[in-house]
Amino acid sequence: MDTSFVRERITQLRMAKGISEYQMSYDLGHSRGYINNITSGKSLPSLTELFAICDYFEITLPEFFGGASNPKLIKDVNSGLEQLNEKDLHLIQSFVERLLQK
Repeated sequence: MDTSFVRERITQLRMAKGISEYQMSYDLGHSRGYINNITSGKSLPSLTELFAICDYFEITLPEFFGGASNPKLIKDVNSGLEQLNEKDLHLIQSFVERLLQK
């Protein structure tokens, strides 16, 4: 993994959320070019800032590095699955397997 992963991951998560670099910079309490400097390769976030970015996207650090395109959605789905009974889980498992067959 190299530094380009962090830049690309932030861009991926930001675009999935539908916000601009400027808005994200502002929401994180930084100057308007903060996120642009990261995504353009001029700088990298500190570890503290990376945690703040994860909080911003409502994900954990492992989820950030996991690469899922929408980790919050996956977390929400998993949370819902935990509330289902075993019969319903088997039904969903069959459905997922069918979708993956394409």
